[in-house]
Amino acid sequence: MSSSNRSTSRRIRRTASTGLALVLPLAALAACGGGGGSDASAEAGSGEGTISVWAHQGQKSEAAALQNAVKSFNSSQDKVKVELKLIPETDYTKTITATDASELPDVLEFDGPTMANFVYNKKLAPIDDFVSAKTLSNATDASKAQGEIAGKHYGLGMFDSGLGMYGSKKLLDAAGVTYPKGVDDAWTADEFDAALKALKAKDSDGKVLDIQEGNGLANEWGTYGFAPIVWSAGGALLKDGKAEGALDSPAAVSALKTFQSWKSTIDPNTDGNAFAKGRVALSWVGHWMYPAYSEALGDDLVVLPLPDFGDGPKTGQGSWSWGIGADSKNAKAAGAFMDFLLDDANVTAMTKANGAPPATKSALAASELYKPGGPLQLFADQLAKPCGDSDISKSCVAVTRPVTAGYPVVTEKFSQALNAVYGGSDPKDALAKAARAIDRDFSDNAGYEIP
Repeated sequence: MSSSNRSTSRRIRRTASTGLALVLPLAALAACGGGGGSDASAEAGSGEGTISVWAHQGQKSEAAALQNAVKSFNSSQDKVKVELKLIPETDYTKTITATDASELPDVLEFDGPTMANFVYNKKLAPIDDFVSAKTLSNATDASKAQGEIAGKHYGLGMFDSGLGMYGSKKLLDAAGVTYPKGVDDAWTADEFDAALKALKAKDSDGKVLDIQEGNGLANEWGTYGFAPIVWSAGGALLKDGKAEGALDSPAAVSALKTFQSWKSTIDPNTDGNAFAKGRVALSWVGHWMYPAYSEALGDDLVVLPLPDFGDGPKTGQGSWSWGIGADSKNAKAAGAFMDFLLDDANVTAMTKANGAPPATKSALAASELYKPGGPLQLFADQLAKPCGDSDISKSCVAVTRPVTAGYPVVTEKFSQALNAVYGGSDPKDALAKAARAIDRDFSDNAGYEIP
């Protein structure tokens, strides 16, 4: 494998490992068996004995960190023994989807946006009675927002995620571009447009921006990476359970029209090296590219927020989380393992392995990368201002993707619309079509209401 292909492969693996799951078959989830009905509650059990745990097999370093955590837990006490099963990431969500609740493990990992669908299909139980109050209180507000439905918590993560703009200080300075120092002075969309024009004037082929186009846009990367444009414009993917009037609002349409106008400045980045090799001055991506970019640019690397389209800069958030199987007969033991997994030592080991922002307050405050003054403080600053999935205001930054069992349809239709807009379609028509399709599906499924 060539070095450029290795880089591209590593980039995609790192992206998927943070919970974006670029190849995740989310659309298939919405068709899962009968949802609704009464809440599924696991049995407390004795708190002793053997419990089963399923997790996705991501990067080698992540798998090693998890295996070490299980080994440490098993050797730290003699009441509970964990048996860990790692499932390849590309098959993981499909495996949970296809497995009857009675056959699921006591503890399972899941990608954040899939949670509500698994709750709807009675595959996850609330964890509030089984994890400690200390564990719940130490979870960041952003992490809790992803795992909460109607006041009950169904999942907590070891790590979170975030978006930003990486810049080459050298190329920005050469073009006379002044850039933001943090979230509070983010470029407006007009200022970002002016920056692109200034950079383009100094660039031989006029391609100055990377948006990870090689990952494709008609998938979860399209939603995670670019729904912040809609949110920042004051729109939403869903508002009060409806897409019409939110997703296709005039402000959202205008914002995507602006995004569409930037296509001439975007490098297709087919080799995955557009930013690292200095072909472009800016890369619109997430925290997971920091190791590669830092190695390539060193002190020349700057970390910036996404542009503000009028209602404050926004970022996506959310990643892999841990929960308790709805049919567990030993949820007390499952909760004890989750408490151990989410302590400082294990969260720190995992986030050192994958470079993601810790999803616990104590580990985040101590992180060399994300602590105040650290190179990725911006991502922590953004996560410290969570919006949840519905109260999206100018004062918050990190938005949770809609916590609904219908999310697979939302992301499918939005990302398809985004891809169409990027390809030249009229934003108003594309977003209106997506909104109608989402609302029709929600109507057909009684709003995917979870009791």
